[in-house]
Amino acid sequence: MIEPSDTEQTPATTKLPATPGQTIGPFFEYALPYAKDGELVSQARPGALRLHGTVYDGQGDPIPDALLEIWQADEDGTIVQGTGSLRRDGYTFTGWGRESVDNVGCYAFTTVNPGGTAPGSAPFIAVVVFTRGLLNKLHTRIYLPEDTEALAKDPVLAALPEDRRNTLIATREANGDLRWDVRLQGDRETVFLSFPGA
Repeated sequence: MIEPSDTEQTPATTKLPATPGQTIGPFFEYALPYAKDGELVSQARPGALRLHGTVYDGQGDPIPDALLEIWQADEDGTIVQGTGSLRRDGYTFTGWGRESVDNVGCYAFTTVNPGGTAPGSAPFIAVVVFTRGLLNKLHTRIYLPEDTEALAKDPVLAALPEDRRNTLIATREANGDLRWDVRLQGDRETVFLSFPGA
């Protein structure tokens, strides 16, 4: 903060350097992306689908500098335990992906429908959202829309008001792809989850 006495000593033509509160960031395009980061599986794999959507701010405008990470089980509900999730060989399901949005806030992953990790459990994809203006990441989930019985029994969804649950449920498109938008604030704000210590 500039004190009045400092202002009196600083000529009006002197340009002051930006302080941390005056800069923008973080800058996700630097050092984070890598080849095929959004491909959990090859597009040619049977059952491969596109998970896509747009990240919106509280005014409903697309955010051009967000980054999403996803973790999920495979089609059988098996959680990948092996190391090397950065390795994209075109054959191995990694269970993890990272994708930056484009300049109009859109993202896309190539993945598969996750299976339930326990009998009768609702399949979901864990999501972490990073974007400008956030001091910490946001955790949320994407649920598949089909198994309404499993969705009704899911403890996370059951803990939410009924009118908020649909913010975590993707829309199945005619070609089998999944559409899920992130709304950081405002009307239809996505439900975000709190994990102590995360």
